[in-house]
Amino acid sequence: MFFRSETFKDFIRFYPTVTIIIGIQLFVWLNTFFSTPLGDWIFSWGIGWNAAIEAEQYWRFLTPIFIHDPSSIMHILFNSFSLVLFGPALEQMLGKSKFIFVYLFAGVVGNIFTYLAEPGLNYMHYGASGAVYGLIGLYIYMAFSRKDLIDPSSRQIVITIGVIGLIMTFLRPGINIYAHLFGFIGGLALGPLVLTKAKTFTYQQIRRRKPKGDSVSFDPNRWNKKRFSPNKNVGAIIWGVIIVLIVLGVIGGLF
Repeated sequence: MFFRSETFKDFIRFYPTVTIIIGIQLFVWLNTFFSTPLGDWIFSWGIGWNAAIEAEQYWRFLTPIFIHDPSSIMHILFNSFSLVLFGPALEQMLGKSKFIFVYLFAGVVGNIFTYLAEPGLNYMHYGASGAVYGLIGLYIYMAFSRKDLIDPSSRQIVITIGVIGLIMTFLRPGINIYAHLFGFIGGLALGPLVLTKAKTFTYQQIRRRKPKGDSVSFDPNRWNKKRFSPNKNVGAIIWGVIIVLIVLGVIGGLF
């Protein structure tokens, strides 16, 4: 479930919702990083800020999900990698509408409880941590209550990441505990509702066009393709490295 076999082009085609979310996050981060007028406006009017929410700017429960620390490339990278890791299988299993609902619902729940639990009016926060932990929460529900939807190796991976992430949430300083915790609970709570008609994840296969008729097609470049074909293990190695980075990100509190 967590190892991708698609090309970049096929990833975009098979998982458009995940791609769009990551694209929005990167677009916003680049604008805030370079401090463009648009980036400054988004950051000023989009971050979670208790005083502004107190003044009835309730959109700030939603917009912080797409904003990341302008001074930290690791913040945006690890959250984007996390979405690439956890998002595709759920997008296929739930469908686009349910997936975006789970992602945004978990993020908003985390931000609402951040506002309710953090007493300081000057408290500010941003990031997709609540939404990401919501996806993990949904996987945890799946791992214990819908084992028919998740393979054993993926179950071990998500339980390990979830447990380590929640433990480190309470141990590391500077972490938005409420976004992590209640985003996770939000995803967990949605499990019985959104997984009722979910189907087991299957890896997308590229449909290759077959030549018409009984004629045998000839590809003059077939030997070059074979000669320079990448090792099949490269993809697994790359995604293994990404999973390790995600685990390190959870441990290091980079979400």
